[in-house]
Amino acid sequence: MPTMKDVARRAGVSVSTVSRVISGSDRISAATKERVRAAMKELGFHPNAIARSLASKTAGTIGLVVSRSPENAFANSFFPEVIRGIGSVLSKHGYYLLLIMTDDPEVERAQTLAALRSRRVDGAIITSSRVSDTLFRHLVDEKQKFVLIGRVLDDLPVSYVDNDNVKVGYMATRHLIEAGYRRIAMISGDPQYIVSLDRIEGYKKAISEAGMEFRKEYLVNAGFTREAAEEACQKLLALDQPPDAIFAADDTMASGAVRAILKSGLRIPEDVGVIGVNDDPLASMMRPALSTVRIPVFELGVWAARILMDLLSDGETVPRQMVLPGTLVVRESSSTRGLFSA
Repeated sequence: MPTMKDVARRAGVSVSTVSRVISGSDRISAATKERVRAAMKELGFHPNAIARSLASKTAGTIGLVVSRSPENAFANSFFPEVIRGIGSVLSKHGYYLLLIMTDDPEVERAQTLAALRSRRVDGAIITSSRVSDTLFRHLVDEKQKFVLIGRVLDDLPVSYVDNDNVKVGYMATRHLIEAGYRRIAMISGDPQYIVSLDRIEGYKKAISEAGMEFRKEYLVNAGFTREAAEEACQKLLALDQPPDAIFAADDTMASGAVRAILKSGLRIPEDVGVIGVNDDPLASMMRPALSTVRIPVFELGVWAARILMDLLSDGETVPRQMVLPGTLVVRESSSTRGLFSA
């Protein structure tokens, strides 16, 4: 295999010059860079990633923290889509991704801090935030470079990209109310996550504004899986006065609710209306087609990666915070026309 010495000999430069070109040094002229790169291409030379990281003092890798078990991480369409957005940016900057996947907060904290402290990664994108979590305090105190997809409850100077999840919950519930439903239940995600609390708050706000009674038995927590939501919906349908509409915290959970409703012999939307969140690619292909609040998931990933690239390249210290809007998408599962049909 060709070595840096071979490249230097072919380009007529020193080995140290080849090393500087590989590390992206500004001290090398454009003409010399071009000559070295041409020699590398002719010889089929590919820089060793470890050697390159030592020369540039960077890892060339970004940590992506997914707060789910490896078994469940990609069962929900949110994560593949947000990774697609992140990857579309990082690939242009020559970065790789290191996945940290666990549903244990302590393991997540330990692995994330270890990756950053050991410089295995140059920065991190964290895809979830919990109510009680000291990870962000550690990251801020250590001046680590990271971006959160979500938000934190306290006033930590954290860069993040988020949706207005209170408004998302409000929009979904308000739509069901305007469609004529009156016994509206919510299947929420795990309450340890801030996104779950925000969507619950929006649900309660819409119920209150409509002058409707909030019923504790209509709010159930389930994991962000189809199976957990199906089981939760079965319990709701077994109540003495079952709901006539279900707001599920995301589309994967909504599909579980749809399955439970249809298994019970009820009709959607005539007997029970359903709405989810995210606008999963399969939502429009379900039967009935699923109403949802569309979240710009791809864009969440894009902006999280862009902000992190700026933090790494410019050394920014002032946190950047963005909130992207959601959009109501009404389909067959909650249509007013279906509700009042015979």
